[in-house]
Amino acid sequence: MSLQEMIMVKLKEAMKTKNTVALESLRAIKSEILLAQTKSGASESLNEEEEIKLLQRLVKQRKDSAAVYEEQGREDLAAPELAQIEIISQFLPEQMNEEDLKNIIAGIIEKVGATSMKDMGKVMGMASKELAGKADGKAISTTVKQLLA
Repeated sequence: MSLQEMIMVKLKEAMKTKNTVALESLRAIKSEILLAQTKSGASESLNEEEEIKLLQRLVKQRKDSAAVYEEQGREDLAAPELAQIEIISQFLPEQMNEEDLKNIIAGIIEKVGATSMKDMGKVMGMASKELAGKADGKAISTTVKQLLA
């Protein structure tokens, strides 16, 4: 079942249960998929990698919004954003835990022969490709900095 089909099934369920947060989140995903499909040069349907990037972008947008709202003391606005993150994250592959992430990045550092922060770009390039969809870019960056420092 493709992402678009799963979204439609969940959308119907959310309509039946009158879950407004889920409806809003699922409609946002559906909208982004349609926009990506209609972009010039885009294929008829998105491949799995494009779907994961799209979902990660939606989660990141909501995390950023929630952080801004929390900084301003607006918990009433941050709560729906955090709820939407949970719903959108259902469609992402399971995220890697911190220990596994460190082990994989340590292997990449060894493979690249990185010894200092000067080599961070090389490590980040390989790590981002290898861990796409499995770990957040910010988590990858933080772990690379810890291991190279």
